[in-house]
Amino acid sequence: MGYLSKDTICAIATASGIAAISVIRMSGCKSHEIALARYVKKGKELTKENITPNRMYYGDFIDNGNKVIDDVMITFFKAPHSYTGEDSVEIVCHGSIFIQNKILEILINNGARLAEAGEYTMRAFVNNKMDLTQAEAVADIISSQNEAEHRVAMNQLKGGFSKELQSLRSQLLDLTSLMELELDFSEEDVEFADRTRLNAIVDDATEHIKKLTDSFRLGNSIKRGIPVAIVGDTNAGKSTILNALVGEERAIVSDIAGTTRDTIEETLNINGKTFRFIDTAGIRETDDTIEKIGIERAFKKISEADIILGILDLSSDNFFNSARLIISNVNLLKQKLILLFNKVDLNKFAMWMDTEQIIDELRASIEKNIEANGGYMLDEYKYSITGQDCYDIRNLIKYDFISAKNEEDIEKLKKNIAFYGRDLVVGENEVLVTNLRHYEALKKASVSLIRVKEGLLSGLSTEFVAQDLKEVLYCLGSITGEISSVDVLNNIFGRFCIGK
Repeated sequence: MGYLSKDTICAIATASGIAAISVIRMSGCKSHEIALARYVKKGKELTKENITPNRMYYGDFIDNGNKVIDDVMITFFKAPHSYTGEDSVEIVCHGSIFIQNKILEILINNGARLAEAGEYTMRAFVNNKMDLTQAEAVADIISSQNEAEHRVAMNQLKGGFSKELQSLRSQLLDLTSLMELELDFSEEDVEFADRTRLNAIVDDATEHIKKLTDSFRLGNSIKRGIPVAIVGDTNAGKSTILNALVGEERAIVSDIAGTTRDTIEETLNINGKTFRFIDTAGIRETDDTIEKIGIERAFKKISEADIILGILDLSSDNFFNSARLIISNVNLLKQKLILLFNKVDLNKFAMWMDTEQIIDELRASIEKNIEANGGYMLDEYKYSITGQDCYDIRNLIKYDFISAKNEEDIEKLKKNIAFYGRDLVVGENEVLVTNLRHYEALKKASVSLIRVKEGLLSGLSTEFVAQDLKEVLYCLGSITGEISSVDVLNNIFGRFCIGK
């Protein structure tokens, strides 16, 4: 992709296939000239001189032999008042594949070229119509599948994230400039940058960046789907549960232990939120090398998930050991655990089992888990975080009897999952980090800020502190695109759809 290409580009902007209408876009200095050469207005002749920008015109689109291809609606946009910041044209035609391709062919034959993926938005970025975070938000808007995902992307598109970064960068830039000035007058031993103020700004920036990086887990969950790990012993019914939840045979179900050796993922929209279900390998002792890798990945997915479905086989002698193993690998103070006592169809006494008694049996494991993660047990079924609020243990763990094979109570299970997802609410103007590139840049900025702080405390030379500050500025600038390479830009925009 040419970084500063002045070519006139064209592309079909709407989804491929047959539809009522299709939109074909063109952008570049020759876009008006090319369009007018093949467009015939019904009524008064249309020329470059009498075009009214942002007004839609109705007429015929003709080929180079003056044959009418379709009657179209056409809109002209004049630079810089367009999406790309260039002269642009949008042609609305009937959604016939033949018509779309024919108009595209005519535009190319008259001087345009086919746009590359993301080239329109890249031109908008290059022409300062938006920064890089806003440009990336365009792709997120297009791919959003629920209200929360749409709201996060819209907040970013409106510049909420950019403003926060610009504020931080502006303060640090001022101080960096003053420190550079000190270096210019080093022989005179003059201090331009107030160290007390610098310390305060560094502390504020560190706290702000930490808040943004901490938001990545929630932001990523909203963007990719709230991760729900399905874990348990081999043949406990994990794959059957996944298939029942998504309503299709997504995972292989077999009586052979260790059938699932890798993770299988599938998304499902429940009450307007996207959940990403991850079927994992059965957790057990094994000598099989491949299965061991699968089990290691299962534990990793448990640590990354917001919700854990612990599947327990009521017909298994390993029931309690399996439950203890699941509980020991879940952070009950941060993650939500739903224990599913599966295979009630194979255990006729299951429905008469006392869930409270089962939880009592597992209480030692629960207590150990809570204490290991910073809380402690109080009286019966209670715990406290830092000694402030007390909660019933039932708020930590939900549990129920099911038969995955017979798909009993699956709708009830979905409601319980949705209940845990209710806390994942995005405020009207809340800024969340959803992009891995942004997250990694913020982490690097954080590391450099730590060095700045250490340098200030130890009385390190101004030259070295200034260099670390420059690194922070570089990291923050790389997010918004104030500092970027052609390779980075091509990689970002290359993932866009053609026509955007």
